[in-house]
Amino acid sequence: MFVGHLALALAAKRAVPKAPLGWLMAAVTALDLLWPLFLLAGIEHVRVSRGATAFNPLVFDSYPWSHGLLMALLWGTLLAVVGRSRGLSPRICYWLLGLVVSHWVLDFLTHVPDMPLWPGRSPRFGLGLWSSIPGTYVIEGAMWVAGIVLYLQGRRATRWIGPLAFWSFVLICTAMWATGPWSPPPPNERFLAWFTLVGWIILPWTALADRYYAPTAGEPSTHGSSGL
Repeated sequence: MFVGHLALALAAKRAVPKAPLGWLMAAVTALDLLWPLFLLAGIEHVRVSRGATAFNPLVFDSYPWSHGLLMALLWGTLLAVVGRSRGLSPRICYWLLGLVVSHWVLDFLTHVPDMPLWPGRSPRFGLGLWSSIPGTYVIEGAMWVAGIVLYLQGRRATRWIGPLAFWSFVLICTAMWATGPWSPPPPNERFLAWFTLVGWIILPWTALADRYYAPTAGEPSTHGSSGL
């Protein structure tokens, strides 16, 4: 899942409006941001195999350190601790922890049974939504649209740069996701790892967009909170 993860961060902004969007995005993408680092270090492994699933050509041979459920709890706790040290409220930090773990849950829905619980000899789980292109488009697409709508409700742009950053982010992410099944597969694991590192740009990109959106009258303000 890709835009489905991002949708949860956008929707969470509605539930915890004082949470900086950059931090929420860091939470929902944390496991995928760590994953290419572990690939490059040779700690985890993936194979490119056209037809692995209808929606995705990757076979995830080993990624318990980035995507295991136990490690998701650890990474979420670590992000919450860092957030607390940067002045985020305890409530926001609990949300960060939950959003990191939500990544495992959503991947459980889309992946074939390759999602581990812990490093080592662990059972693997997955419901395999990626086996259906129409099913993936309908379910993940609905999440994406809902997340965008929830984020924008009760918010207004304060400068033109806010909508520019936000909608360019939405359009590019949508295009990458929608064209995924028909895009050429990466040539090898190492190329994929380096390319995936581009995902780190999501954090400053969404933080910039969020900085130039403000609540409408009656909505809680985000000013004064620590932001990415």
